[in-house]
Amino acid sequence: MKIESVTLREIQMPLVHFFETSFGRIYSRCILLVSIDAEGVRGWGECVAGEDPYYSPEWIETAWPTIRDYLAPALLKAEVHSGRDCSALFARVRGHRMAKAALENAVWDAEARLKRQPLWKLLGGTRREIVCGVSIGIQDSPEQLLQKIETELAAGYRRIKVKVKPGWDVNILEKIRARWADIVLSVDANSAYTLDEVEHLREFDAFRLLMIEQPLWDDEIYLHARLQRSIETAICLDESIHHARAANFALEIGACRIINVKVGRVGGFTEAKKIHDVALAHDVPVWCGGMLESGVGRAHNIALSTLENFRLPGDVSASKRYWKEDIIEPEVEVRSDGTITISDEAGTGYRVREDLVEKFTVRKETLLAETA
Repeated sequence: MKIESVTLREIQMPLVHFFETSFGRIYSRCILLVSIDAEGVRGWGECVAGEDPYYSPEWIETAWPTIRDYLAPALLKAEVHSGRDCSALFARVRGHRMAKAALENAVWDAEARLKRQPLWKLLGGTRREIVCGVSIGIQDSPEQLLQKIETELAAGYRRIKVKVKPGWDVNILEKIRARWADIVLSVDANSAYTLDEVEHLREFDAFRLLMIEQPLWDDEIYLHARLQRSIETAICLDESIHHARAANFALEIGACRIINVKVGRVGGFTEAKKIHDVALAHDVPVWCGGMLESGVGRAHNIALSTLENFRLPGDVSASKRYWKEDIIEPEVEVRSDGTITISDEAGTGYRVREDLVEKFTVRKETLLAETA
């Protein structure tokens, strides 16, 4: 596969409702999209780096020059046969996994389209439908949160995840469980706690949670192991799992019982599949987390979630939960039973609405392969 061009676009999309975590509150998303043209097809990828370096050290202003100055030139000079070739091609660049994922996933998409094959089958997926959960951010009041949970349960979602932080945790969980005793419920801390708060975190055990996601800092895998031995609730690691080596280490020392795989966080489909395989070998379930992606990234999450070990409901929810108008068609829809049906069409099964992409674009740059 000869890559002829790489185009970077920054688009701005307003959210239907603000989204708040322990990092802060946002009302819109600046999103870096990458497209590649190769042999008559166009593949799309999305960089999940945020507008600020809060969730991770990467953000849009590091991802853009990394792709433009290092990753894209390497790709344009190479003859790649598969999306999996990108991992070795980009290995010289340390880190910058979100930038790498955007470009690698675009190559996977293009490969699937060239082979006239669904992306999920190319990845080795087996599921014809996936089960969906939702992630609900911190709200202005407990009542507002309860109303949102009620709305999502009525829509059929199989798992509710709420964001927590000190001061918005046990009191909130008490209210949720008083109203819904038996729903599948988990919490996401986004590194908001320290090991000194183990007694407080032990209070979470009373609420029969599916998991507590990333309670401590991302570089504290060992401390997560100590915490897991001190609480009954299963710990799920997210930000700590950068690659398969980290996943294997975490599982070897008992730092978690569940892993959240975000394809955009770990460097692309190639590494995501390796993490999936490591967890499967340990008989530990994985699930697909979300990063407030547009339809481009959401379609990639759907394809990834068809792999065998994605046994828990992911954060792959409907487009309308976030966007008044998504940039793909059909938009992602969740059925009333909380599932998404997998398409057999080539590529992701969704078409990028390039008219809307252009409408939302605030910055654009194209790099061309050198011609002999």
